[in-house]
Amino acid sequence: MSEVNSTTELHKILAFLNEIGINIIEKQLDESTFLPGLALGPNCVYIDYEKLSYPGDILHEAGHIAVTSPTDRARIGTETMAKDWPSQGEEIATMLWSFAACKHLNLPLDYVFHAGGYKGSSNWLMDNFDTGNYIGLPFFEWTQMAYSEQKALEMNLPAFPKMVKWVREKE
Repeated sequence: MSEVNSTTELHKILAFLNEIGINIIEKQLDESTFLPGLALGPNCVYIDYEKLSYPGDILHEAGHIAVTSPTDRARIGTETMAKDWPSQGEEIATMLWSFAACKHLNLPLDYVFHAGGYKGSSNWLMDNFDTGNYIGLPFFEWTQMAYSEQKALEMNLPAFPKMVKWVREKE
């Protein structure tokens, strides 16, 4: 992992998520969570700091909330949420959102895309994103969260990896 002051970077992440309206709730979690020390709930990320292995995973989990429709955000972690959530498109958008968040927060990509995650595809994802192969950008354009260089130019907006909206508003 890159040389990163975990406490400083963690505070930077938490302040950013608070700023964009993604709630963080400290909560004791059991061992059954998908990622150590993290779970998702309605409009929130639960964090058990004692069990958290990779603070960068917080951004990925927050990305799930950010790219989910407003109606479904309130269902996350409940029995009413679709069993197949997140969709493959939302998972890809979550990874791209995490990349944009890293750029926005000036974090090294391997802080989120660490070797312990992404089923061995961390380097592949970082290489694609670093070379401008923004897998998932059409999803962002459809949800009006971010735009390609061409569309951004036409609309007089910043181009990805700048986000126009950090949290999805479109159903």
